Amino acid sequence: MSQCCCPPSSSTKTSFTCPQGNCRGKPIQLITLKSLLKPAALERLEPRSDYRFCDTPACPVVYFSNQGSAYTVQDLKVSVFQKDNRDDVPVCYCFGWTRQRIQSEMEWSENPQVVKIITAHIKTKRCGCEVNNPQGSCCLANVRHVIVDYRHPDSH
Repeated sequence: MSQCCCPPSSSTKTSFTCPQGNCRGKPIQLITLKSLLKPAALERLEPRSDYRFCDTPACPVVYFSNQGSAYTVQDLKVSVFQKDNRDDVPVCYCFGWTRQRIQSEMEWSENPQVVKIITAHIKTKRCGCEVNNPQGSCCLANVRHVIVDYRHPDSH
């Protein structure tokens, strides 16, 4: 989706990978780390480093830097959707849509409105993905993924 509350991440030419998952990760804004790291982890933050978000489910690393530092799921104040498949983990961190809430909406309605509801909030600039969502960006792709998984559980 082209409309989102989050500004695009600045592109960086540095190339580095997750120390445990070997993924390249997605560039992440420093404000996301400052918002979501627990105090002890925040004390280790190197503000001049470039950070990336690792979305590999089996990897415990959430953020890693070009300087070799890494933050794991235990370092965050919230559970990470991509790394925690429990039903009560947020999919949309700004408006409280969990896997369970999305599934309930789909069971209750033949035409679930979750995407339209979140999109309306985005259009009115109510979301704060850069400070609420560990991936630092809009959740709509994750929401759509949960909907597809619910409708087609054997598609994986």
